[in-house]
Amino acid sequence: MLKDSFGRVHDYLRISLTDVCNFRCAYCMPDEAISFMPAAQLMQANEIDKIAETFVKMGVKKIRLTGGEPLVRKDVAEIIHLLSKYPVELTLTTNGSRVDDFIEVFEKAGIKSVNVSLDTLDKEKFSLITRRNVFDKVIGNINLLITLGFHVKVNAVVMRGINDNEILDFIAWTKELPIHVRFIEFMPFAGNQWDNEKVFSYQEILDVVAAQYSYVRLKDDKNGTAKKFKLLNHAGSFAVISTMSAPFCENCNRMRLTADGKMKNCLFSKGETDILSAYRNNEDITPLVEKCVIEKKEALGGQFTTDRIDATTIENRSMISIGG
Repeated sequence: MLKDSFGRVHDYLRISLTDVCNFRCAYCMPDEAISFMPAAQLMQANEIDKIAETFVKMGVKKIRLTGGEPLVRKDVAEIIHLLSKYPVELTLTTNGSRVDDFIEVFEKAGIKSVNVSLDTLDKEKFSLITRRNVFDKVIGNINLLITLGFHVKVNAVVMRGINDNEILDFIAWTKELPIHVRFIEFMPFAGNQWDNEKVFSYQEILDVVAAQYSYVRLKDDKNGTAKKFKLLNHAGSFAVISTMSAPFCENCNRMRLTADGKMKNCLFSKGETDILSAYRNNEDITPLVEKCVIEKKEALGGQFTTDRIDATTIENRSMISIGG
């Protein structure tokens, strides 16, 4: 069992497969001309498998594959197959553009839940945000997942002046379809032009929903990041991930592996532990994992508090190179 100095048990591992994405969302990938990691620098499929095996032996019960966009990696099907043999909940987060190419892979691997990142339901705005024209493909793939019985969560980063006027559109979407929308507060990362004024807060989101809908609070997951709500007479639900206005660090059980094999004990941690190099040197990575977890700060990577944020002083990677 992996436990930090605050008594938090860590049993959830997020593995980034690549820093490459076929979208160019500014809050995640700030520069169209961004350079990506060379292939040799990334964890290879067999390395991901063996490193994950160590984490599972140490108590990991859930593994989420992230990116970049994990489904653009050429050997992603092999990686999913390798990880499917472990007694964990295996899932992934995707932008949805290539889901139809991997449906059979998901089903064979026993994946039952998929998170799709989608910040707008407006086709033209989608093109502006992502700098790609595949809105219909993404919506079609979300519908495909629902038709085949997958539990679908839609992650929408709410940014003031960009898409905060679409909150009720997302809510309306859950009326007939069992879609679980998760509104995410805009978070600061290297190069994403974060500004506190762009944050549309948890309470503001609730106020917008309450102006038109009745809802009830659901019981949150034990280590969940999302505050969950159920709308009356809706097939779906909504939730808010309130990182900036109401952090949930006291229950955090997450660890992250970047695509190049660096372990982060917090999304906002400035420090990283080089797991991949140790593995390639035939070292036992167990002590490194344990040390990284023990060194986890109490909240927000120890870099800031939500009442005083200077994004220019935060030491971290860009969102796409962390893996979310």
